[in-house]
Amino acid sequence: MKIYAIGDLHLSLNPGVDKPMDVFGIGWENHHERLKQNWEARVNEEDVVIIPGDVSWGLKLEEAMTDFEWISKLPGKKLIFKGNHDLWWKGIKKLNNLFDDIHFIQNDCYFISEESLAICGTRGWISPGLDGFDEHDLKIYKREIIRLKFSLEEAKKLRADKIIVALHYPPSNESSSRSELIEVMKDYGVDYCLYGHLHGMHVYPKGIKGNYDKIEYKLVSLDYLKAKPFLIYDSIGGFNYESNNNSLR
Repeated sequence: MKIYAIGDLHLSLNPGVDKPMDVFGIGWENHHERLKQNWEARVNEEDVVIIPGDVSWGLKLEEAMTDFEWISKLPGKKLIFKGNHDLWWKGIKKLNNLFDDIHFIQNDCYFISEESLAICGTRGWISPGLDGFDEHDLKIYKREIIRLKFSLEEAKKLRADKIIVALHYPPSNESSSRSELIEVMKDYGVDYCLYGHLHGMHVYPKGIKGNYDKIEYKLVSLDYLKAKPFLIYDSIGGFNYESNNNSLR
């Protein structure tokens, strides 16, 4: 069993949703076709794929269903977290009754008992220290911390030995400074944190990457990964660590 991740699918396969991604340039040409090819070449039915937000451009669930049906036909169990553009996200119980192979996560976690591994997470928000961060942002940020704690508490109840956290937003600001989100993950013994949201060559460096204080951070937005799902974990080799230990500022 392997666990992959890729975020920011930005699908608009419904004919009534006009959001072509190729207007954003390199990395987005025929992106859903390249993703399908790469996904099917890597992922098996027993594997898990984490999708940390910005899945569909559909404004309503009915508009997004074409995209979910497309995702459902791909191999593996899919775990979907909310992104800032997922305006169709309403009613977690309703969402989780749609497909047998897609699980939407909000305030809970997905537990793989044979690996004693929990996959937790929430949307997140822009971090304190970024230009323009205001009281409104702080309110949302604090709410997302509560949601993450709810998710991690579920992992704690299940006595998970290994924890992956999926966020849509990066968990830190552009200076890779310590944040309350990061401190929460440290407190709960998180092993791996993946996130999306960042797009473009000039933006990729702004996200925290590598191993800091025993947590591995990985950017998994579709254009950054060139539409190739990234291997996070496998039952034989464990976590896929790419870098050396660093220290947060």
